[in-house]
This record gives sequence, structure tokens and C-alpha cells, in this order.
Amino acid sequence: MLTVRDTTPDELPAAAEQLLADGGRLALVAAHHDADAVRIVHLFVSGPPDTRTELHTRLDPAAPELPSIARLSFPGGRFEREMRDLHGVVPLDHPLPRRLVRHFHWPRGWYPMRPDAGPPPPFAEPEGPYPFLEAEGDGVYEIPVGPVHAGLIEPGHFRFSVVGETIIKLKARLWFVHKGIEQLFQGRTPETGLALAERISGDTAVGHALAYCLAVEEATGTTVPEPARRARALLLELERLHNHITDIGALCNDVGHGILNNHAQRIREHLLRLNHGITGHRLLRGGVVPGGAVLQALPDRDRLRALGADIREVVALALNHGVVLDRFTGTARLSAQAARDLGCLGYVARASGLPDDARRSHPFHDYGETLTVPVHDTGDVLARFLVRAEEIDTSLALVDHLAADLTPGRTVTPPARDHGPRAGNGIVEGWRGTITTRVELAPDGTLSRVKPVDPSFFNWPALPVALADTIVPDFPLTNKSFNLSYAGNDL
Repeated sequence: MLTVRDTTPDELPAAAEQLLADGGRLALVAAHHDADAVRIVHLFVSGPPDTRTELHTRLDPAAPELPSIARLSFPGGRFEREMRDLHGVVPLDHPLPRRLVRHFHWPRGWYPMRPDAGPPPPFAEPEGPYPFLEAEGDGVYEIPVGPVHAGLIEPGHFRFSVVGETIIKLKARLWFVHKGIEQLFQGRTPETGLALAERISGDTAVGHALAYCLAVEEATGTTVPEPARRARALLLELERLHNHITDIGALCNDVGHGILNNHAQRIREHLLRLNHGITGHRLLRGGVVPGGAVLQALPDRDRLRALGADIREVVALALNHGVVLDRFTGTARLSAQAARDLGCLGYVARASGLPDDARRSHPFHDYGETLTVPVHDTGDVLARFLVRAEEIDTSLALVDHLAADLTPGRTVTPPARDHGPRAGNGIVEGWRGTITTRVELAPDGTLSRVKPVDPSFFNWPALPVALADTIVPDFPLTNKSFNLSYAGNDL
């Protein structure tokens, strides 16, 4: 159920506070440049039952300002900083007003998402160093890492304040590859926007495509056939499988068990080849389309059962290895309270005792009793490993269940161009966590605004919290246990 409410800037904090007190979660904040106002949309969600509330606040375009809700919601404060950097919307009385997205060589006063921004001006000289909070005292030293890394990894800068080997503070600096994704959607048709959605974060093609399509379908009043909803659910679980086994292998590799990583990557390769047979693409692109789904084939159930047994053997070998278990247990704990305060999602949240899962709270398909949501409460690397391993078993069971009543082919209801409310939200439990996308359509049916939010936007701030009082050699292991997307964050 979606409720849309207009609020004044003065009314916004009280309305947000009440929605949060009622169990809501701030899923998304988007700025819209209408003809006569800058309109800010706050989307709060809860469930089950699936409940969504949008607060629309109109601001003076000559001086767009609104009261900050950062003291009510940590994610809210980060959305506000993002809006200020990209749209020039000023959050009044924000407790941490410094730049978030805009690096210090971006020109002052240029906001790329404003309709009057024009072409990018020449980048200026940096306005001084980034204001990292410095830790001082006897024996404290800093270790800078990145933004360019040795492996095949996207850029991010990490600055450690360390005593001996113990980390007393970590600061992560992202947005080195900000791509302007939101603006690239504008003016496209819903059909041509799909290819961009699939590439927001390359390892999450199904999750982002599905959140985008659900938003388009709500905006156009399109009803998706039940077989297509079932096929989408199947594709979402297949994507979860090949990503989770990759992480399981990489975690073993980070504690020196390279053989298990080799076996995990072997299994991943089998899953990617299986994916290619199902949609024609190893990362399952092309399977989810506006209005439905396309399957070239169904997964071989015997092959999946054999791969499931293979995965369980890798997991058992890892958990029965003394060194692996010792390095995982108790490392980089994230408490339930910290995860809740930071707004964590997905396996990061579920490893810290928070059971949220959009397949239950915002279902697009009836999963029945086959869906179980693994939850652990220790919040350490071991818990994040176990949640992945147990989610693999759930995904294998779901794929077997969902494929039973499907036939290959194209099942699509094309979205209408002249029906529907012209705006919609899509919420999906991707393999990293909940993905939310909001879409608005122009009168001619093209995309006027698309705001995707990857779970990494919510989970990145939790990494430094979990690393406090750990040791520097545990950073690669901890970082992999979170496995956050730079591309999904740096939109």
C-alpha cells in the first residue's frame, strides 16, 4: 500500500519522526526539479504488510532549504549530504555538513543534477585536503590505502589510524567513480532504461533490473503475469547463488585457504555457465524486462543438486578448519544496535540479528513456506559467512520450487504509456540486500527521474564501525565479509 503526503519544510521532521517511530525505514530520498519548485521525496517503508509512505516537500527553487532529519535517521543525513552536493539543496542544521559526493577539486557552486547546471566547468584546484578526523597521541600513526588498489577492484580510499597493529579509527572515502547514472536515465524510454539499470552494479544485474521494472510497472499501472513473477523470483535466486559462493571462496582465501577458494570459483564458473543457458548471459542480463521475463531454458535440477552438494562440502571444510574458524570467529563484530542505527541491510544486517528481508516485507511473488531467512546475532565475519552459506541452501530450494511450474519463453505485458500514476517504487531483496528504485515518467512516457539506491549506500558506514579495535591484517578479511559495491554507491 502506497500513501503520498504533501508536507511543508516545517512539518517534515515531525512527519519523519512519526513514521520512524511506527517502525518505518527510510529507503530513499530523491530531489526533483519541477517547473515551479524543487520537490523532495522521502520514501519510508515497512512490512509485512507491504507499506510505503512518500512525503513530498516543495522548496523555493531560488533558495532550496529544508530542515535536516540527520538526528532522527543516520541514512537520512547521508541522503541530505548527497542532495546538497548534486542538487544544491541545503539541509539546515545538519550535524555533519561537509561534502560527501563532491571531491574537493569539484568547482564550488556547480551542482550537476540541477537543470541549469550546463556542461561541466573545468575542475579547479583542490580546496585543501579532505577533512579526515585525525587521531593523535603517543604511538598513533596513519596508513593510507588507495584509491588505486593492486587488484581488480574499483577505487576507494581508506585511512587507518593505528597503534601497533590495532585500528583505532578508519575513514573510507568513496565517489571516485561517480558516473551520473541518475541523469543518464533522463529522457530514455522505459525499455531503453533497462540496459542502464542492469549495469548500475554489474554483479547485481537481476536485482537492479527488477527494482527498476517494478517501479516502471507501478508508474504505468502494468500487471505482470504470474508466470513472469515466478521467473523473476527464480532469476533473483540464481544471482544470489553465484555471488554468495564467490564470497565464500574469497573469505577462505583471505585467511590463507586458497584451495577452498579455487573450488568455490570452480563452482561459480559452473553456475555462470548455467546462467548463460537460461538467459543468454552469464550475469543473467536480459531475463527481467519491463512487464515480464524471458527464459531461454530452465536450470537443470540434477545439476543444481550436485552443485549444492559441492557447495556444502566447501562450507564444511572451511568450518572444520581450525585456522579458518579462528580467524572468522569474533572478528570485526557489528552489534545489532549499531546495525540498526546505521540502517544496515541484507546479510550484513542479518548477521547482526536483524531479520529484515524484502522478500517477506515487500514481496512481488508469493514464496510460500520455501523461503527461510537465516539470521545470526554475533555480527562477526563468521556470522556473515554463515548467513551466506545458509542463504545458498534457501536459494537452491527456491530455484527447485520455482522452476517446477515454469516453461521457457517470453511472458510479458508491455507497459502502457498513457495509464497509471506516472510514478512508482520497486523494492527487491538483491543478493547484497534491499534495492529500492523510484521512477517518475514525463507526459510523453519517457523517464523524467530515476533514483536507484543500492544496499551498499546503507552498509558502507558500518565497515569502519566493525573494524574498530581489530587489527590491520584483518582489514581485507573484514572488507570481503561486507563485500560492498563501489559502483552501486558511486552513482
